[in-house]
Amino acid sequence: MEYLVVSAVAVLISALTLFSGFGLGTVLMPAFALFFPVPVAVAATAAVHFANNIFKVFLVGRKADWQVVARFAIPGAIAALIGAALLGFFAGISPLHSYLFGGREHDVTVVKLAIGLLIVGFSLFELLPRFGALAFDRKYLPLGGLLSGFFGGLSGNQGALRSAFLIKAGLEKEAFIGTGAVSAAIVDIARLLVYGLNFYTSTIAGLEDIRGLVLAAMLAAFLGTFIGTRLIKKITLHMVQLIVGIMLVMIGLGMAAGLL
Repeated sequence: MEYLVVSAVAVLISALTLFSGFGLGTVLMPAFALFFPVPVAVAATAAVHFANNIFKVFLVGRKADWQVVARFAIPGAIAALIGAALLGFFAGISPLHSYLFGGREHDVTVVKLAIGLLIVGFSLFELLPRFGALAFDRKYLPLGGLLSGFFGGLSGNQGALRSAFLIKAGLEKEAFIGTGAVSAAIVDIARLLVYGLNFYTSTIAGLEDIRGLVLAAMLAAFLGTFIGTRLIKKITLHMVQLIVGIMLVMIGLGMAAGLL
């Protein structure tokens, strides 16, 4: 059953995240956590997330706008180092509120609440017609990279902020997807360097018991990403913006409420 659930989630979400630029790690981790302890689920998800980002770069990276990548991903990688280094400090702050839902305890933390509300705010630029004509000038790309990278290093949630800035940067559809994939991979490398062995040595042993499932999830994610690339030419930029906006709202509210 775990192979079916995790693989199905990986296929579906990886196809959607090719367009939205985020969502795989956020949704896949709870799927792993249904069957395994949370630390093992986090480590397994990280392995799948990084591998899928590299695969996306291989498939769509050639479409990236490298000027945007340089102005966005380099500040993002530097900020990710800082955010990852501060993770331990902020993790020690007591939750603002805790509650039970679906048989599990959920915590509303300062970090999740702030990021969630910020994400919902950005989603308004995608979903409300009055904001449809607005666009972030490219001079704000370094700021977007700093915010995305910092929160990515701090909480692992970088994709929603990254997409919120890139979707309004005047990129064509394929360039948006390719630029997001390359930027995500660069920031992933930076934050994983800081997490390093201190994080993974405490959880990697648990991965030995689910190596087959992790491999299956990777292959399923690759399949979903490949399917997504076949649909690129059939998806309009407006539809991409709509997908991004809806996922921004869902992820933002879920984080603010402590569900994610």
